[in-house]
Amino acid sequence: MTRSAAIELGQFLKTRRAELTPRTVGLPDSAAHRRVPGLRREEVAMLAAISTDYYTRLEQGRMQVSEPVLSAIARVLRLNEDQRAPARPAGPRRP
Repeated sequence: MTRSAAIELGQFLKTRRAELTPRTVGLPDSAAHRRVPGLRREEVAMLAAISTDYYTRLEQGRMQVSEPVLSAIARVLRLNEDQRAPARPAGPRRP
């Protein structure tokens, strides 16, 4: 994955995260004011079983994503196959 592809992935993740609410992913709505629309980074990270720092670096385009992590994030963000395809890590494809 090139640097520009990593940045595009990060923008996509951020946009998709903003489209979801805690309720849509099974989290309780909190009475606390949310500074950003949608899910917080730490909520996505917790649900994907990765660290908040790791998820933050992915959104910032500073890391490449592995297939298992991408699968976990895709599940949390409710991505379909078309949305996942551009983010798949480069490398040998399985037949």
